[in-house]
Amino acid sequence: MLGMLGALSAIAIWWFASSSSNQIYFPPLPDVSTSVWEYWLAGEGRSNLTSSLTNLAIGLGCGIVAGIVVGLIIGQIRLVRTGLTPPFEFIRAIPATALIPFAMVIFGLGDSMKIFIIALGTFFPVLLNVIDGARSIPRESHDTARSFGITGLTKQLNVVLPAVTPRAVAGITVAIPLSLVLVVTSEMTGSSEGIGYFLVTAQNSFNQTAVWGVIIILGLLGTVLTSIFGLIERRLLAWDRGLNGRDQL
Repeated sequence: MLGMLGALSAIAIWWFASSSSNQIYFPPLPDVSTSVWEYWLAGEGRSNLTSSLTNLAIGLGCGIVAGIVVGLIIGQIRLVRTGLTPPFEFIRAIPATALIPFAMVIFGLGDSMKIFIIALGTFFPVLLNVIDGARSIPRESHDTARSFGITGLTKQLNVVLPAVTPRAVAGITVAIPLSLVLVVTSEMTGSSEGIGYFLVTAQNSFNQTAVWGVIIILGLLGTVLTSIFGLIERRLLAWDRGLNGRDQL
């Protein structure tokens, strides 16, 4: 509640402070808000928004699933961890945006390239957290599962996955805002649609009102996505909060 009041207060101050602005780089917030509504929410910008959100959802989904699956394998099998850690550390050190030219050569200029970049960038935060979570499972949990004959997929679903979920959630929380950065940057080069494409077009035409509109749209998207995942997180980790005696905020 206090956070909402703080945000509304900041918007009100910005609104009145900028309403009489005549500086080209800092247009009035009322003009920016009108631009956001007319282009992004009620106009032709919806196609760009839909394109970006579709790529973001697919790329983020692929990154999360791959990060969880590979993380569970690496975290539980020492031989695999020893063999894959060096190449993964090498790839992780390279910013995903630096691989956009490479992705263009492999996948072309379509949505596949953008999805690859988003998936690659969001893969590692989830992967590292899942690996750490899998390695942190107490030996007693494995011994108890073995004594009751719980093995294979049943063990993964009922013992390992619940234990790893809090760390996986932490990785996804990092991956969500990162996916927004990657979807915009992947659309800035060789693209003909999307939020990043529109941002570059507005910047090249010195349309600062449109540029600020994109900034507001990205902020709103980040807030909405984080809030939605926050609700999902509460459901996923309700048992964990109960065990640790923490109140749900």
